[in-house]
Amino acid sequence: MAVKLTKSQAVRDRQTGKVTIQHDYIKSHSTPDLIERYNSSNLKPKVKQKVKNELVRRGGVVFK
Repeated sequence: MAVKLTKSQAVRDRQTGKVTIQHDYIKSHSTPDLIERYNSSNLKPKVKQKVKNELVRRGGVVFK
């Protein structure tokens, strides 16, 4: 199962009234965006670990 960065959102189309679900998967974010999120101070430890795992998986960043 894919890792989510934030909760899914139900978005309603105002013209048709249809409701669609938008998922925020961590793999869809760019590497600079993930690095910026990792360095921010207002990130929960659980989410910070998810971001770190994704960056290590991509192989672009090495943590000690």
